[in-house]
Amino acid sequence: MTVKISIIVPTYNEESTILKFQETLRPLNGKCEIIFVDGGSTDSTVDLIDPAYTVLHTGKGRACQMNTGAKYSSGDVLFFLHCDSEVPSTALEEIEMVMQRYQFGYFGIAFHSESLLMSCCQFMSNRRAKIRRIVFGDQGIFLTRKLFFLAGGFPEVPIMEDYIFSLDLRRRKVKVGMTKSRIYTSDRRYSDTNAGRLKTMAQMHYLRAAYRHGMPLEEVARRYRDIR
Repeated sequence: MTVKISIIVPTYNEESTILKFQETLRPLNGKCEIIFVDGGSTDSTVDLIDPAYTVLHTGKGRACQMNTGAKYSSGDVLFFLHCDSEVPSTALEEIEMVMQRYQFGYFGIAFHSESLLMSCCQFMSNRRAKIRRIVFGDQGIFLTRKLFFLAGGFPEVPIMEDYIFSLDLRRRKVKVGMTKSRIYTSDRRYSDTNAGRLKTMAQMHYLRAAYRHGMPLEEVARRYRDIR
């Protein structure tokens, strides 16, 4: 790799996903810096993290955790991952290709689901990122270290730090590139039924719109917890 990449993973009570997630990281071992930032897990998450990886500790809050990891990291490119993601083995090479043309990039999202609704969700998420330049954390955000700190890092708010961060970069007229491969992510926030999935999608769309129209983030966070 000609570009040093730091992978930063915020965790909180992820004992059910942490081992599988680390398996997807194995092909990347030794090729990049990997940092887990735990927000005070009360389960066995931290104990299950391979000692070969760096583990930092902060208070709970995904934005705070990711910002802490970024400050500790040494990479030229920062790659933020969620713990329920499945990373392609070619992730680092694909990031490097995108970064030859862009300062900011992401992976397309995909779900292990045969549901037509989840396929629609996948399509709309990737289309939104490509057309509107709004990228969410489960799409594997990566960007140059310089741009990240120039933008002030993720806003340390109770929810939607990735959405607000994307809006800020868009206002700065930062172009965004997408890799060829997809990141598979968990659909655990959604119901097992199509009716439940559709309801969750509608509620999440409503909450983003409500925030844009002035709903306080604390209220958005409260309502988000209610629908999960």
